[in-house]
Amino acid sequence: MSSKSRKDTKLVIIIAAIASTGGLLFGFDTGVISGALPFLKQCWALDSGDQELITTAVLIGAVIGALSAGRITDIIGRKKVIIATSLIFAVGSILTGAAPTMTFLVISRIILGLAIGISSFAVPLYISEISPTKMRGALVSSFQLMITIGIVVSYFSDRAFADEANLYSWRWMFYVGVFPAIILFVGMWFLPETPRFLIGKGKEEEGRKVLQKIEDPELVETSISKIKEEIALDRESVGYSELFKKTWRIPLFIAIGIMFIQQFVGINTVIYYAPTIFIIAGFAGAKAAITATISVGIVNVLSTVLSMFLIDKLGRRKLYFIGVIGMGISLAALAAFFFMKDSLGDSLKWVTVGTVLIYIVFFAISLGPLGWLIISEIFPLRVRGIGMSIGALANWFFNGIVAFTFLKLAWLFTGEGMEITNTVIKDGKEVVLADPNPAGAFLVYAIISILGIVWGLKYIPETKGVSLEDIEKHWREGKAPNQLGK
Repeated sequence: MSSKSRKDTKLVIIIAAIASTGGLLFGFDTGVISGALPFLKQCWALDSGDQELITTAVLIGAVIGALSAGRITDIIGRKKVIIATSLIFAVGSILTGAAPTMTFLVISRIILGLAIGISSFAVPLYISEISPTKMRGALVSSFQLMITIGIVVSYFSDRAFADEANLYSWRWMFYVGVFPAIILFVGMWFLPETPRFLIGKGKEEEGRKVLQKIEDPELVETSISKIKEEIALDRESVGYSELFKKTWRIPLFIAIGIMFIQQFVGINTVIYYAPTIFIIAGFAGAKAAITATISVGIVNVLSTVLSMFLIDKLGRRKLYFIGVIGMGISLAALAAFFFMKDSLGDSLKWVTVGTVLIYIVFFAISLGPLGWLIISEIFPLRVRGIGMSIGALANWFFNGIVAFTFLKLAWLFTGEGMEITNTVIKDGKEVVLADPNPAGAFLVYAIISILGIVWGLKYIPETKGVSLEDIEKHWREGKAPNQLGK
């Protein structure tokens, strides 16, 4: 490798690392609520509905942000959108930390959600367009990895500020989000706009200069030609009605279906409510529960790294079934343990942590990356953008439903005497707070895992090693999804 190539590679890695801070913020502001929630519950004597509303508020904003991101990035550019998003992250972090009331906190988390929704679109788009061809896959994958790192960072941060003697210690948990937002804001000022956006706006020479810094010299003109072809195709883009034509109904059903399974196996009940679940399982206090939650974040990161090696080696279908079966068994075990909580006694908290970690491994190597990968592969170029946007919106929508119903579902199956109670002092008076037994909720998620196996047998395609042209041909010929790749 020439010295210039090494220099260009370092530059691209630095650019991707700075931009990927948007993924870290995504993960941080998604995970931070888990440690703050036990303190918020005691501080404001929140019931289950209040906790779910605060948790879900960020997802409402994310849907709005995701819906608006595509149009905004095409108008003002990828770089400017990410800079603006960093400011929203910073403002949202300050407002959530300073929130005087629950209503104010909900509105502030909706603002944070806007930043999450926009970054979930703009950051991967920026990285994909600024990366040289040979490094694009690995660098775009770094965004998903940074999300998981952001989640584990939020757990460590929550643990650092958790103070049982200060119920308002949750404020600094939120304030910490300002610091990575500043890094993203400052860093993006020094990064270039993407060549594709510049060329699309008629600034071909500026686009060429950027490509000369990041792409192999012999590929610069070829890249410009491909960019022009892509821009021409985008101008001929189709409407949403195209996806509902007979040819594309099956891939559309697959995109929505896999996101349904991905969310309704309950993954974000663990990401959002892990300390709450561990407190119910018997951990003494929020700080101990948050400490246990850190292991969840670490295992999630390591398993995500493992998935990057397994996806192309084992194939999509095999990995899907390994994951869903493993999650189903783990969820059924969690349900059984919580039903037997009285007989298990103090050991319940340890078997809960161990089983949750096994569950996280199976999710992170399968449905975590597969949901996004499969929806990027099953649609041909003509409808891929629209198809992926519907898949992404389905993901946020199902995510919101699960987050908003977890505690309600747990209460639904909590029989008399099964609830967990504790007493706090509010306004000089004793207030009894109760947590539900989550056994029934975990059982429901286990049943959905079984449905996911049945659904997957018919609808999960094997796209490993299959060209996009062959995938399109498969749908046009009306063949079954489970016959793809055979």
